[in-house]
Amino acid sequence: MVSSSSAATPAPAPTSSSTTHTGTYRQCTRCIMDTTVPGIRFDGRGECNFCQLHDKLDRAFPLGEVGHRHVAAMAEDMKRLGKGKKYDCVLGVSGGRDSSFTLWYCVVKLGLRPLAVHFNDGFGNPVAGENMVKACRKLGVEMRTITSDWRESKDLKIAFLKASTPDMEEGTDLGIATALYGVAAKEGIQRIVIGQSFRTEGIAPLSWNYLDGKYLKAVHRQFGTVPLRPWKPDDPGFHLDLKEMFYYTFVRRIKTVTLLYHIDYVRADVDELLVRELQWVNPGAHYFDDLYQSVIYYLNRTKFGIDRRLFNYSALVRSGQMPRAVALEKVSHINAIEDEKVINLCIKRLGLTRKEFEQIVATPPKTFRAYPNNYELIRLLRWPIKFLSQFRLIPESAYDKYFNCGT
Repeated sequence: MVSSSSAATPAPAPTSSSTTHTGTYRQCTRCIMDTTVPGIRFDGRGECNFCQLHDKLDRAFPLGEVGHRHVAAMAEDMKRLGKGKKYDCVLGVSGGRDSSFTLWYCVVKLGLRPLAVHFNDGFGNPVAGENMVKACRKLGVEMRTITSDWRESKDLKIAFLKASTPDMEEGTDLGIATALYGVAAKEGIQRIVIGQSFRTEGIAPLSWNYLDGKYLKAVHRQFGTVPLRPWKPDDPGFHLDLKEMFYYTFVRRIKTVTLLYHIDYVRADVDELLVRELQWVNPGAHYFDDLYQSVIYYLNRTKFGIDRRLFNYSALVRSGQMPRAVALEKVSHINAIEDEKVINLCIKRLGLTRKEFEQIVATPPKTFRAYPNNYELIRLLRWPIKFLSQFRLIPESAYDKYFNCGT
């Protein structure tokens, strides 16, 4: 799936004499985050604020026996709420490593009865699709695929290309969240399990990946052509905004469970387990369960000067799962996910020629701040959001995402 030619081309990397929007180039002495990252700060030891955030989360979510007890308590809570029902929880699946392992762990280790939910926006990797089907069949789990309206999905992707911001997957990211909450509400399920870990993925800088329903609708109003479907409480066809989150959280009392925050999750070991237990096949690169990531990584690098591997690999470095020298060597080359054949396939699926695509993306770079959004309101709600994060009424990383991950 991934072409070797694109992976072998050296990527332009800043040197000690180069400058960025923050001034003279500097890199964290502990991880590989650098001054290409908005809002980065360094302490007296040269360590960045993202390392400090990692350490704070590490203390808040300890592993070992404490983590096992917490996981056991969460599993007991889900079983109690699921008593007399068909399912204990909703679990998002994509066919990638993280969600596949989370599904296996919930069924085999915790004895839960999850309803697996997949959001299909038309750009899924067939390898990941096969992984989902095999895993659910082997584990005896029902999988429900929520397929977005293809016209709406395509229109949103083109709209965000025209908006000229790096968070080009806004429609899909919010669509996934809406699918999970919508299915949970429809089935009367009060827990959503998410396969994400700050120890292996990190948390993206805010302006690289800003999630906000008002922002999505503002971009759609300016650049979209296909009407968005109206919201219904149990219909996963809408894109979440603050009032919908209030409904799901307080009226339907749905909470999220970030299981991997509490488990000693080592990627190399997990790969072996998944192959052995589920006949899992690596889709080709991290996040490559979604083919559109080829376009995202290509444009992030060539247009915005962003390498999303910085926060992914830095998390692995801090967790002791990747030597810093290896991470530095990897980011000195273009990511293998930038497959030219897949990029062209995605452009074709959007109904664009390569020339039309290049004309659209030639506009000057912007961020979410160029469009109406809820950010100022979110900042006013800082302490309620912290409370909701701590009590898992919203994802535990939500507070840090909006207040500790750049500007």
